[in-house]
Amino acid sequence: MKTVITNRKFETSERLKGIIDRKISRLDRFFPDEVTANITLSTRGKFARVEITIFYKGTIFRAEEENTDVVIALYDAVDTLDRQIRKNKTKLSKRLRENAFDSLKGAEPLDELDEDIIGITKVKKFILTDMSPEDAVLQMNLLGHRFYMFKNIDDGNICVVYSRENGEYGLIIPEE
Repeated sequence: MKTVITNRKFETSERLKGIIDRKISRLDRFFPDEVTANITLSTRGKFARVEITIFYKGTIFRAEEENTDVVIALYDAVDTLDRQIRKNKTKLSKRLRENAFDSLKGAEPLDELDEDIIGITKVKKFILTDMSPEDAVLQMNLLGHRFYMFKNIDDGNICVVYSRENGEYGLIIPEE
């Protein structure tokens, strides 16, 4: 797997690059060699933040971890990705590399990871309203929700606004 490292207010040493390459190689059994892992290293106060994003066959694999030690945050992020893939192995087996899970046959199963059924406990229907993204953020805040789906008045797309951890807002726009 190829790695692309992006630094945001962070300095990456050659030693750290080697550690990243070795740790990311743990995921090689799931993906072919031409897949790229995008790794973003940043700082937030005294914490180091590691974000790993892998795009493969229309699926996005993403993990984000923070720690005072960047290496521990990296290890945690790779472990998170590994757990996500193993937890959803039956659903992902058609998308990932052939024989990706063969090495796990002898491994001790993790009880919490063997859940193959996703239980939807609530279904909610509502009428989409034509509005601007700014109006959608206002409506979301009025409802006390973390996201809000609406029909964009400018282009007719169904979009989603959401609140981010840093207090800002995000907008998801569908792409055809």
